[in-house]
Order: sequence, then structure tokens, then C-alpha cells
Amino acid sequence: MIRHVLSLSGGKDSAALAVYLRDRVPDMEYIFHDTGKELPETYDYMARLESILGRPVTRTTPEDTFDHWLAVYGDMLPSNHRRWCTKMLKLKPFEAYIGDDPTINYVGLRADEKRVGYISTKPNITAVYPFQEDGLVRADIIRILEDSGLGLPPYMEWGRSRSGCYFCFYQQKVEWVRLKRRHPDLFERAKEYEERSALVSEGFTWCSRESLSELERPERMAQIERNWEASSARRAARRENLPLAAVLGGAEHEEEEPEGCLICSL
Repeated sequence: MIRHVLSLSGGKDSAALAVYLRDRVPDMEYIFHDTGKELPETYDYMARLESILGRPVTRTTPEDTFDHWLAVYGDMLPSNHRRWCTKMLKLKPFEAYIGDDPTINYVGLRADEKRVGYISTKPNITAVYPFQEDGLVRADIIRILEDSGLGLPPYMEWGRSRSGCYFCFYQQKVEWVRLKRRHPDLFERAKEYEERSALVSEGFTWCSRESLSELERPERMAQIERNWEASSARRAARRENLPLAAVLGGAEHEEEEPEGCLICSL
């Protein structure tokens, strides 16, 4: 028998896909790869989604923790060139959960994006992309979430663009600033990991060429926020200059999607 599995990251796209397929695939298995390093808002969002689905969401907490794998990798922080966090805390638990059963894995990539990332290559797992097949774009995903009563993930209210671990190295610098303001305790933990890694990897930091200790200086945080506001204003101006066809198509509402691993950030 073929299993139907949808991996939830705590992000808007996988949540919308779960709602979209709730009545279409009645034997769907919903799973959440809990790294133990998620934002509190992510856990709250998953609980609300579980209630709306009316089905339990299985937590596939990895047997070995982030701290275990950090030690295995010689205290070298994960990065976009060394994504051991995704491999060990997301992909391997997912493949262990599936085993050798023939499985259809439902992925929330939209029709208006071309992101790539970690997707299992095991021969018994076939990935399908319902939003792309049905032509659904970002505006459709927001409508699905609003109509269901779930809404967007609460961390987006304070300016974070992605799900995944609170110290995700794909964060923009302004998101680190917002983490510092919203969850200073988590920022401090991320800084401790960075300082630990600095003992074995000279100059390597969570965000490019700047340590969290440098980034958290009040004048630097203010500068990062000013730069982000200026960049946002430029993007808004470009949207105002879009041709009418693009406006009618909803393109003025599209936001630049963050980089990241699919299994972490959809």
C-alpha cells in the first residue's frame, strides 16, 4: 500500500498545503521534524494547525540532538555549504520514519517560485507538488490560510520570514536583529554556539563576516534596520512601477522568497 506523507516545517506553504489536501487525501500522514531548536511561535502554530486538520501531527524528533551532531562535526557550525543540520535533524528522521514503504511525499512549492533544497532521493519516495500542478501562487496560499482561520505563522508578525531553527544561518541580518529584540534568550544561545565554534573555526560566524556580538551593538542594530527599511522602500517603488498586467495578476504583492532547505522552510 502506498503511503501519503506531508512534512510540515511550521512555515506557511506546508501549512496551507495540509489544509488544501485535508479533504482530498483522507489517509494523509502529517509529520513535523522537531529539532528541539524551533521558535516558540512555531510550536504554537503547529498546535493550531493540528486542531484545524482534526488529525494528529507526528513529531519525528531525531534520536541525536543538535548538540550531539555539533560535537560530531567538531563544533563546526552548519552553513549553506555544510548543511549537516538539515541532513541529520530533518532528512534522516524523515527517511527513518518512511522506511522502505512506497510513499508519495507532498511538497508545498508554489507555481510562482523555483526554489530548490533537500528532498529525499530514496527510490521508494516520490515527491509531488500540488500547488505547482494546480497553478497556485502566493496570494492563493494566503487565502487558504485566512479562509481556514489559521492565518500566517505568528513569527511573521515580528518580521521573521522563515520557519526552522531560531539560529538558521539563512536568516537575513535584520532577522537576527529582530530575534535579539523578540527572543533575547534565544539570541544569547545562538551567540554561545558561535563562540564555541570560534575556538575551532577562526572567523566563521552564523551570518557572513560578522559575529553576533558585533551585530548586537545598538548602533549596528540600528544601522541594519535603517538599511532594511531603505531596501524595502526601493522594492515598494519598483512594485509601483509594474505594468498594469502585472498588477492585475497580483505580482505587486509578491515578496522575495528566502533561501533555505525545502524540508526546513516551506
